[in-house]
Amino acid sequence: MSCRLTGLFVAGLDEAGRAPLAGPVVSSCVVWDGLPALREKVNDSKLLTEKQRDRFFSWILENAHKVAVGIATHDEIERLNIHFATLLSMERAVRNTNLQPDLLLIDGLFPLKCMPQSKPVVKGDRKCFYIACASIVAKVVRDHLMEIYDVRYPRYQWKKNKGYPTEEHRKAIQAFGIAPIHRKTFKGVREYCDE
Repeated sequence: MSCRLTGLFVAGLDEAGRAPLAGPVVSSCVVWDGLPALREKVNDSKLLTEKQRDRFFSWILENAHKVAVGIATHDEIERLNIHFATLLSMERAVRNTNLQPDLLLIDGLFPLKCMPQSKPVVKGDRKCFYIACASIVAKVVRDHLMEIYDVRYPRYQWKKNKGYPTEEHRKAIQAFGIAPIHRKTFKGVREYCDE
């Protein structure tokens, strides 16, 4: 991880759940007071096992100055589109920290307009400790939400696929139709919506 700053309130911001066919998009803002002296080998959540993510999630909650999430629901995704719903969830995550970081590092191409001190970092979840921490928190929180939805809508096996377009998930949509939390404008779902 090459992106390291000290002596400032530095926040990392990332999302989980842009690609799934169901559920919310979840963003996390993790604020650090400088850089922890003892850092775990934190990396992009997609490169970690579930067990590793859970361990890092606990470590982040214990060591970060502030951790917050923001959620955009499947309805907001439908109304705004996934890009703007993601930005909304990111703004909510930053607001939910109840502080103004000196620097906000965001995974991706776009700064947050509401945060002049935001800086996008392409592939930041792999390059930057702060963003990687946010990546882990967002992924763990979203996965837990999908496990709750799995209890309510067990036919789709969201505990296993988390709403991503796996073959198993596509077959469940074909067999049972869509659930209320499916994203009706997404390819793979819209074909099964009642007109």
